[in-house]
Amino acid sequence: MDNEMRLQKYLAMANVASRRASEKIITDGRVKVNGKIVTELGTKVTDGDEVEVDGKKVQLEKKKYYIMLNKPSGYVTTASDEFGRNTVLDLLGDVNGRIYPVGRLDADTEGLLILTNDGDFAYTLSHPKHNVEKVYHAYVNGVPDRFALSKLENGVIIDGVRTRKAKADVIEVGKNSSVVEIKIKEGRNRQVRKMLEAVGHRVMHLQRVAISTVTLGNLPLGKWRHLNDAEIKILVGNGGKNSD
Repeated sequence: MDNEMRLQKYLAMANVASRRASEKIITDGRVKVNGKIVTELGTKVTDGDEVEVDGKKVQLEKKKYYIMLNKPSGYVTTASDEFGRNTVLDLLGDVNGRIYPVGRLDADTEGLLILTNDGDFAYTLSHPKHNVEKVYHAYVNGVPDRFALSKLENGVIIDGVRTRKAKADVIEVGKNSSVVEIKIKEGRNRQVRKMLEAVGHRVMHLQRVAISTVTLGNLPLGKWRHLNDAEIKILVGNGGKNSD
């Protein structure tokens, strides 16, 4: 890094915290630059400056990782788990660097999960203001009718709050079940399951198949690969372009 950047951006890129959380860390007086406590958010630093948080030196990751994982059920979407459960990082093997998942998938949900060590990239994908669309395939009991689909699309009340507008279609019909493709631009706790339950259809299996236009493709369950340059560009570029 040759050019100056704001201190909160530096902390985010060094994986200390998100940019917003880094701002509070700075204003709380927990950051030193070249041995002096800094509380001004406009402070700029370069790679030649010594930055400390809570007395520990932090620095930028030299290599950036952008990884797509096809998450199996039974793995929690955290870097570590206090209960000793399997985490998604256990599936990455010998990948070096402080990689962390962007957003969450429930332990019993499968599918596309992005992991990175790029704080700005993670912020673009995860912050609600960027309206990044996530696509799920939900295997449900019964077949939602047009009325149920319309309710999903216009918002249903879950946990006392109405969901944002979505897109929903039945893409496969079985004897007593169906597959619903649902597209949302938020990520509340167990949201897709709760939305479908709110219209009378229990989710038996849930898979995230795409984020924006980046899809799982033929990536096997439990396997991962690096995102290519075109996919990274799509995810960063579409971060602010989707809208209701």
